[in-house]
Amino acid sequence: MFLPTSKKTLIALGSIICLLSIITIVDFYFYPNTGSNSVNNEYYKTYNIRIPKILFFADEKIPVEDQKVRDYIALAIIKHNNWKKQSLLIHKRASYWFPIIEPILKKNNIPEDFKYIALIESHLTNVISPKGAVGFWQIIESTGTDYGLEITADIDERYNVKKSTEAACDYFKEAYKQLHNWTLVAASYNKGIGGIQKQLFNQKKNNYYALILNKETGSYVYKIIAMKELVCNPKVYGLNIRKKDLRTVYTTKKILVDSAIDDLLGFSKKLGIDIKTLRVFNPWLKTERLPNPENKRYIIEVPLNKTFTRAMEIESGVLDNTPQKTYTTEDSTISL
Repeated sequence: MFLPTSKKTLIALGSIICLLSIITIVDFYFYPNTGSNSVNNEYYKTYNIRIPKILFFADEKIPVEDQKVRDYIALAIIKHNNWKKQSLLIHKRASYWFPIIEPILKKNNIPEDFKYIALIESHLTNVISPKGAVGFWQIIESTGTDYGLEITADIDERYNVKKSTEAACDYFKEAYKQLHNWTLVAASYNKGIGGIQKQLFNQKKNNYYALILNKETGSYVYKIIAMKELVCNPKVYGLNIRKKDLRTVYTTKKILVDSAIDDLLGFSKKLGIDIKTLRVFNPWLKTERLPNPENKRYIIEVPLNKTFTRAMEIESGVLDNTPQKTYTTEDSTISL
């Protein structure tokens, strides 16, 4: 049976309308609209990044009234916020490590915002860069030794979060004495003190936001600002961070060692843990021994939490029969 052309057209249009209606209903039911201004919500891409009208870094006002500055911050937030799974990991690590880093910054009179430098440098992991920079603060060997870190075949204190943070603080203090501005100090962690001073002199400027810099340094402080925003205000940028998703803090026992340990494998067994766990809590130990010809004092931390592994139960007095000169200090809390 053949229908007239007009009837065929009406049937086709009716079918299209029905199909569009079904799609609209399904879309509304399964993907509810939360507004075109939503930032990276569950089902929609980012439409707009709302930058606060007032922002500070290290208690120094950021010139967000400058549209270029706002655009750079927005771009940095979008780049960091593209991968929600990675953002969750960043929040977990920050909740774990920042309570360790913050008191060290405070003790050295360094602004607390400088903790975000470690976050953008390494995402708070003990990574090694192609240029050989190591640890949370991405310190190269020559800089590490200049700032008092021990770096040998057996020991690398760039992996010791507390000691490497102290070294970073020493750098920040030295940089501030020459640059007199914390934002410039932060930029110098990427460019070097001399590199920033040269650009300030050549361009006759006195602040980071007015400088024309290479791509990496030019975006460096904006990355720090973006990371601070994402960590401090996750819901604003579409991140639902629940406390129960954040990392557990492990309580540790500190063991002060003032002589050599020739066999860390045997040492760890006496503590009731395996060598892998010993290295997890003390990544600065690179080999299976701890030579100590000068009888330096090292602090080794071991976990007390029974939930960390079945082998974590440490009995009191376990070190009494060891040949090394060791004693335990007060318990402390660290994060991994």
